[in-house]
Amino acid sequence: DRLHRALISITTRPSAVINAIFDRSFEMEQWSLIAFMVVGGIFLVVELGSALIGISLTRTVTGAVDALYQGTQRVTTGDFSHRIAVTGNDQLAELGHSFNIMTENLERLIVVAKEKERLESEIEIARGVQSQLFPRAAPAMKTIQLSGSCRPARMVSGDYYDFLCLPDGSVAIAIGDVAGKGIAAALLMASIQSIMRTQLTAGVPGFSSGNGHTRWCGSVSQMVGELNRQLYANTSAEKYATFCFGLYEEEHQTFTYTNAGHLPPILLHAGKPQFLEVTGTVVGAFREMPYEERTIAMAPGDILLAYTDGIVEPENAYGVE
Repeated sequence: DRLHRALISITTRPSAVINAIFDRSFEMEQWSLIAFMVVGGIFLVVELGSALIGISLTRTVTGAVDALYQGTQRVTTGDFSHRIAVTGNDQLAELGHSFNIMTENLERLIVVAKEKERLESEIEIARGVQSQLFPRAAPAMKTIQLSGSCRPARMVSGDYYDFLCLPDGSVAIAIGDVAGKGIAAALLMASIQSIMRTQLTAGVPGFSSGNGHTRWCGSVSQMVGELNRQLYANTSAEKYATFCFGLYEEEHQTFTYTNAGHLPPILLHAGKPQFLEVTGTVVGAFREMPYEERTIAMAPGDILLAYTDGIVEPENAYGVE
């Protein structure tokens, strides 16, 4: 009167089980079932492989996209030193390489832009200083009218001109062209002006006083020679300048000059041009160099033009100066 449950395990042939279930022979069905199971197993393996490959690709794509997103966020905040870790050789890896190259170029451009801004600031300061070196106005003389102008090709140039009235009533006139351009040329130009004005005002070559009059007692060639020695002693070997210096004596209406390698000024006398020839080499390149001086008489209506290579060396559309 009691019920007992039990589990019975039977070992038999599959065909016998099929025959018992379907109550018919399982000759063909046996092989069909085996084929179905094999095909099912293959599909199962393919599905599992596809799932693994899909997960791997998804993680790869999402990881690369997330790395690019994080990189762009870092770049947005100004961190151009950030680099993305790149693995593989696919197109996503190439995209990562492109991002790294872009940030590297941006970082380099930022450095160049900052350096350019710093140089422009320094050049602007040098331009302001240089503009103070040129005479603000030409001195008023009784027998000669003076005028000068400088238009630099860049913000700072190495061209130089100056007028300086002397105690004896004469006027010193100077023009020069420093080798090179930019701040270095402007600094050498300032040195030339300082040396020249110091010599003219401090008595080198000097003035003499007599009968209540102060008179120039030196020579322009001596002054240019002293300028050459000081530039050679205080500047590097590659720093030099062409320089033309002259002294106009209003009492005798004569112009005494020394041309140290500068383009020869042009004197227009009686409608005919005459070049004031070079009498020595450039200043600052050699320790001791002789400089000659020459004197010309000037008449009413004469025009004396001194210039730098910015006048004669620009080229036209055909490459002709």
